[in-house]
Amino acid sequence: MTSNQVPPASTGELPPDAPRGLMARFRNYFLTGLVVAGPVAITLYLTWWFVNWVDNLVRPFVPTAYRPETYLPFGLPGSGLIVAVIALTLLGFLTANLIGRTLVDLGERLLGRIPAVRAIYRGLKQVFETLFSGNGSSFRRVGLVEFPSPGMWSIVLISQAPSAELAASLPGAEEHISVFLPCAPNPTTGFFFYVPKSKIIEIEMSTEDAATLIMSAGVVQPGANDQKRAAALAGMANAARIASQASASQASLQPATQPAPAKVE
Repeated sequence: MTSNQVPPASTGELPPDAPRGLMARFRNYFLTGLVVAGPVAITLYLTWWFVNWVDNLVRPFVPTAYRPETYLPFGLPGSGLIVAVIALTLLGFLTANLIGRTLVDLGERLLGRIPAVRAIYRGLKQVFETLFSGNGSSFRRVGLVEFPSPGMWSIVLISQAPSAELAASLPGAEEHISVFLPCAPNPTTGFFFYVPKSKIIEIEMSTEDAATLIMSAGVVQPGANDQKRAAALAGMANAARIASQASASQASLQPATQPAPAKVE
């Protein structure tokens, strides 16, 4: 054999490596497909569930003669949602008039005379007015708060300032503000607390980007396009695959590295 010739590679380890490589590629493709199809499937399922829920809620109030299934051999999903949107729009139009405001005030006075219902109605009305009012500012600003310990910063949604009675009970003369700290990966749960206004660092970020950042545990950063988001999620799935393979290989090598038991004569 001359010096220019390269010795053939040993093929003794090819049969064991081939199945492992095939299974690794299969898992990688499967996890990538799951990352791509999972959010779409869950979004479609939640949308379908919401439409059916509204249809089942509104359908009993619609006369049989006006239901689409009366004239069609199948039901029409979303018909109840359309009726609900039209009814709420007409209710808002009527409420904006003098007669509508008079009727609403009369209904509120009647509900205010019932002790058990009064507190529930007033609380729910304040929540809906705060969340769905066009001039409201609740949960439209994002900030950073040093929590849970010094040097650790958490994303919070800035709400309203406390009432005068509550502000008087808070220690110190500095102005406080209420914030909501969402938890990962479910941003609908979290902590609500009052914090001094000087302790909040307000950042230029929308609430949607903040919720995405929290749900992805920092994987999807604000401002990333769809391709970068998909690549980040695929990389996270690939990292989980590599970690599982590493733990499996360590578990397979552990019995071989244990010392042999001493012989007892």
